[in-house]
Amino acid sequence: MTKHGKRIRGIQETYDLAKSYSLGEAIDILKQCPTVRFDQTVDVSVKLGIDPRKSDQQIRGSVSLPHGTGKVLRILVFAAGDKAAEAIEAGADFVGSDDLVEKIKGGWVDFDVAVATPDMMREVGKLGKVLGPRNLMPTPKAGTVTTDVVKTIAELRKGKIEFKADRAGVCNVGVAKLSFDSAQIKENVEALCAALVKAKPATAKGQYLVNFTISSTMGPGVTVDTRELIAL
Repeated sequence: MTKHGKRIRGIQETYDLAKSYSLGEAIDILKQCPTVRFDQTVDVSVKLGIDPRKSDQQIRGSVSLPHGTGKVLRILVFAAGDKAAEAIEAGADFVGSDDLVEKIKGGWVDFDVAVATPDMMREVGKLGKVLGPRNLMPTPKAGTVTTDVVKTIAELRKGKIEFKADRAGVCNVGVAKLSFDSAQIKENVEALCAALVKAKPATAKGQYLVNFTISSTMGPGVTVDTRELIAL
């Protein structure tokens, strides 16, 4: 049997695919799976009981994870003048205005998050077809359209992330590294869940957290009992 086959078999022996686990149990399962040679990302996938076709049921927001994501972000800031100088001083990786807009129009997207001052959004808005599908478009709802670029950059460095439901009503978010302590992973997931519950549209009917799965990059997807998460 190949190493890959042995790893898959080892994963399958750690949990019951048809069972829902508590969040703590699910994290333990990920921790017990055979290791690989890099620090895996812990991802959550949440199916929400919403109708994304309705404008008042489109979920998008941000949350500060207490322990960060473990990922070093490449932050781009669309700004000019004093705000550009502030962004550079605050440690943004890329800062510019029309020059960055033109560069991105040419296909360059080598960054993880984009921030913009309000006066830049007229030009940045022209990048919708490039940034939108990659979830890189700055938005007021996510807190990435701002006059306080220094504060926003600091928040992003500390672990502020954006979440957004796709057309199927599913949110996919990286919340930690597998090397984090189990308690740190749990607290990050709980922070995300609390933000999702807070963002529930008033018009959404029936069960809101329909399905919740936690996984690692090379590990299994473990179903978490949503009753525990709704109570957060």
